Formats: sequence, structure tokens, C-alpha cells
Amino acid sequence: MTLTLEDRLHELELLPAWKPRQRTSGTAPSPAIDITASAEQISQLPSIQPTAQPIASLDWQTLQQVVSNCQACALAKTRTQTVFGVGDTDADWLFVGEAPGAEEDKRGEPFVGAAGQLLDNMLAAIRLRRGENVYIANVLKCRPPENRDPQGEEVKKCDPYLKRQVELIRPKLIVALGKFAAQSLLGSEETIASMRGKLHDYNGVPVIVTYHPAFLLRSLNEKAKAWEDLCFARATMSSLMP
Repeated sequence: MTLTLEDRLHELELLPAWKPRQRTSGTAPSPAIDITASAEQISQLPSIQPTAQPIASLDWQTLQQVVSNCQACALAKTRTQTVFGVGDTDADWLFVGEAPGAEEDKRGEPFVGAAGQLLDNMLAAIRLRRGENVYIANVLKCRPPENRDPQGEEVKKCDPYLKRQVELIRPKLIVALGKFAAQSLLGSEETIASMRGKLHDYNGVPVIVTYHPAFLLRSLNEKAKAWEDLCFARATMSSLMP
């Protein structure tokens, strides 16, 4: 939307302009007041943007565009690109990780590389496949520098995007991958050990917590616990199906 000079002056409460009173007989004319703004003055006026459409009302395509141009936090200055998510937008299953890593930041897709291969194997173990009745996303849409942990303000800024994704996908079950994804989704500071094996809730959608694939690559002895979580998720999904 292009705003005229008059519109901008109205926004700045500089209009309506003062106008000289009509001269009555016997009185001297009032001096004219020049309210014409110079080009330099116009350039110094603050930019006035129309009110942004609320995130909660965006459709899928518009939400993707908004995320790709997001400047809400400092991560916008260090990312290569945003990582919106990938998969079936009508999926029953939603897997949510922490944040993009270096390869994800480069390719614009979540869970690629070794951790992504392990996630694909985890999906296959419960008869699922990336892109088929499965959507994969992250809490953060931008990579934190040096793959550091997400910070509170970053999570706060990104949460409306994830919430809207959940509303549009309407999954039957969310699987939180890792401590930070679980803590962010559930607003909790509990350990992942204490959150595992329970059914949680994210805005009305059941949530199951398990380990992040990257953690499992470093802690092979925890894979048995992750398998338990996946079995729990599969049994839960069966109970949710009509």
C-alpha cells in the first residue's frame, strides 16, 4: 500500500493544516503559511507501514512467505535462509525438532545429513515415511550461530509460526524430538527423562517426547529408549484413529 504525503502527515498528526481566517473588512490580511514540504523534509518523515495481517489468520502459502522474510530476532542476520518445514501438509504425524543445523541452513530443509538419515530410519521402524502422512518442522526456523541452544526470545518469536503450522496441518499427534523441542512446545523446564512415556498437550494436540536423532548418534545406548517412545507413539496414534 502506497501512502501519499497527505496520508503520512495525517498519521503524524500534522493535518488538518491550519488555514488563515477569512479577512474581514478593515483588517490587514494575515500572512500566508507555507505548508509545502520539501523533498528533504519528506525523506525525513518516518516510514508508516500498514498493520500486518495476524499470523493466526495466514494461509499456508502466506505463512511460508512471512517466515522466509522474518526479521523478528537477531538470527535473521546470521542465517543463510529460513527452514520452514517439509512433508505432507495434511499429515496425521508432526515431528518437531529444535532448530536447523548448518546443512539445513544451507539446503532449506529440516533433518538432513546423518541426523536426518536416522530420523528416516526411526520413521521406517514404525511404518512411516518422510512426506507421506508425516510433516517435519523445527521450533526455530533459523539456525542459531555455531548450532548453539535456542534462546528464550528466539523461541518466543518463532512460536506463533509453529502454532499456525499446527493449526493448518491439524495433526493427530506431535512427536517432540529432543529436550529443547519438548521444553519449548510444552512450556516446561522438566528433563527429557521425566517427560518421556507420558502423553502431553500442545494447544489441544497430544504430544509424545523422545530423544533427538543427533543425540542418539552420540549416545547409542539410548536408542532402546527411543524405540520405546516410538512404540508408545504408534500405539497412541492407533487409539486416536476412528
